[in-house]
Amino acid sequence: MSVTRAALPNRGLMALCATLLLTAACAKAPDIPQSYDFGGIDPQRHFMAVQTAQDMRAKGQRVWCVPFARNVSGIQIRGNAETWWGKAKGLYPRGDDPVVGAVMAFSATRSMPMGHIAVVSDIVSPREIRVDHANWKRNEVSLKMAVIDVSDDNDWSAVRLESQPGAFGSTYPINGFIYPTGG
Repeated sequence: MSVTRAALPNRGLMALCATLLLTAACAKAPDIPQSYDFGGIDPQRHFMAVQTAQDMRAKGQRVWCVPFARNVSGIQIRGNAETWWGKAKGLYPRGDDPVVGAVMAFSATRSMPMGHIAVVSDIVSPREIRVDHANWKRNEVSLKMAVIDVSDDNDWSAVRLESQPGAFGSTYPINGFIYPTGG
């Protein structure tokens, strides 16, 4: 065996590696890898969202859930909250698992016809999270509000929010969670 031939890579191995790389590149990734870290909430973005809401209130302007959630999460969807779940399809990953930084999309109801959205700020347990959102209490920002999953199948399709310490209110239907894509 010559020195020149020993330095050449094994062609079969190269072909196998190339095939595996191409196959992996073409495979459909799952919507939300369970272990994926979306980076949580950017502290500067969060500060800016809270400050913007405070400035708006000081000027007598209304604070809404949509601009607040967009500012905190970085998810660039426009329109009323009840449209976010549908508009996110194909643009952002969606799923049933809460992740810090994800937007929880509430379904429209008779009492909440424009829906509602909130940003997951903490995971407390498999059935409890905390959210930051605006206008749950009229024209206010609520931070670290407790939310519990009360769905029959433990799938976050129905929740109750802690509006007062120790007091969880009505049950609300949830479409799911919209995940930021990072960066």
